[in-house]
Amino acid sequence: MKTNALTLGIAIVALTMVQPVCSQETPTQKIKKESNKVINRSIEDSFDTLFGKKKKKKEEQQPAQQQPTVQQQEEVAGQEQQAGVEQAKPELKWAKYDFVPGDRVIFEDNLAGEENGEFPSRWDLKTGIVEVAEFGGENVIMFRDGSPSIVPYFREVREDYLPEVFTVEFDLYCSSSDFNLYLYDRKNQKSGSPSGYTDLEINYYRMEFAQSNSAHPDKNNLAKRRWMHVAVAYTNGKLKAYMDETRLINIPRIDFDPKGITLYTYHARNDQLFYVKNVRIAEGGVKYYDRVMQDGKIVATGIRFDTGKSTLKPESMGVINEIYELMEKYPELKFSVEGHTDNVGDDSSNLSLSADRAERVMNTLIELGIDKDRLTSKGLGESIPMDDNNLPEGRANNRRVEFVKI
Repeated sequence: MKTNALTLGIAIVALTMVQPVCSQETPTQKIKKESNKVINRSIEDSFDTLFGKKKKKKEEQQPAQQQPTVQQQEEVAGQEQQAGVEQAKPELKWAKYDFVPGDRVIFEDNLAGEENGEFPSRWDLKTGIVEVAEFGGENVIMFRDGSPSIVPYFREVREDYLPEVFTVEFDLYCSSSDFNLYLYDRKNQKSGSPSGYTDLEINYYRMEFAQSNSAHPDKNNLAKRRWMHVAVAYTNGKLKAYMDETRLINIPRIDFDPKGITLYTYHARNDQLFYVKNVRIAEGGVKYYDRVMQDGKIVATGIRFDTGKSTLKPESMGVINEIYELMEKYPELKFSVEGHTDNVGDDSSNLSLSADRAERVMNTLIELGIDKDRLTSKGLGESIPMDDNNLPEGRANNRRVEFVKI
C-alpha cells in the first residue's frame, strides 16, 4: 500500500508540473492545488516512514559513548558560559536590575594567587571540606563534603563587622538542593534572632528567608546546574535578595541585627559539588543625587568588568540603571565618566584599560537612551588611588568608575 501511494503521488505531481500557467486560477484548479499539497505531505510522510526506521536502526547499532563525569560536565558548562559571556551583551538583558552595591568594600575575595587544593586563605572553616579548585579556567571555592561551612576571616570576628547599611554578593554554581547564606558568623557569633530565622536559602529557582518564599518567574527554563549571581541588600532592618537580575525577596523588617556572614550547604558531596566565587561585602552609602549635590561626583565600585577587559559584567547594570534614571529625572545633569584601576599591571596598560572601560559605560548609557551630548569619558588608570593597593579590599575600591558632574 505504501509503494502504491508513492507511485500514485509521483504520477500526480508529474502531471501537475506540466499544467499551463494561467493568469487566474479557476475553482477546479484551486481544488487540485490544495489536493496536491495534501498528497505531497503524504509522500513526505511515506518517505519518512520508509527510511526513518533504517536511520534509527543504524543509530541504535552505533556503540554508546562513555558518559562524562559530573566534574567534566561542569567544566564544559563553565567553558560554554564563559564563551557566551564573550559574545553576548548582558547589560541590556539586565535593564531593569535595581540592586546597587555598597560603595565601600569591606571584604572581597577573588581568589587571586590561591593554590589549587588548599583551603582559601581569606576564610575560616567551621565544618566540612572546602578547597580552592579550578573551574571554567578560574579559581573557585569548592564545597565538597561534610556539611561544609565557612566564614570570612576578620581580626575581630566576635564583633559585629556588618554596618547598618550593607550589601553581600557572590557567584554560586547552584543545584536543586539548597545553599545557605547566614547573616551571622556561625563559628564566632550568636544569631540574636528570636524566631531563629537567620539564613537565606537558595537553590536553582527559589529563595527563602524566614516566612518569605519566592520562585523565579522563569523557573521552568532555568538549568539546575549553572552559575547565578546572588545579591543581598540590607538597610536598617529591610532586606532584599536577588537571583541574577530578578528580586525574589523583599522583607520590610527582619527581627535581628546581622553581624557577619556564613556560607554553608548541608547537601555538598563529591557527586554534587557547589562552587562560589567573587565574594564581596560592601558598606552602603548616600543616594546618588545627594552625592552629586554634596561631592560633585558619584563613585561607583559596583561597576565590574571581566579581568583585563572592558566587557561589562551583568551585575554592573544595577549602578548603570540608577545613573540612567538619575539623568532622566534631572535632564540638566551632565557627566564625565572616568575610569580608574588598581596598581596591578603596568601604568600604560592600566591607563588604556581604564579609558576603554569608561567608554563602555558611557556607550551603555547612550544605548539606554541618554543623549550623547550629556556624556564624555576618559581613563585615569592607577594615578589616583582612593585606598590601599596592598589590601584586596583597597584594590577593589580603587577599581572604580566615577561620574563627575560637568
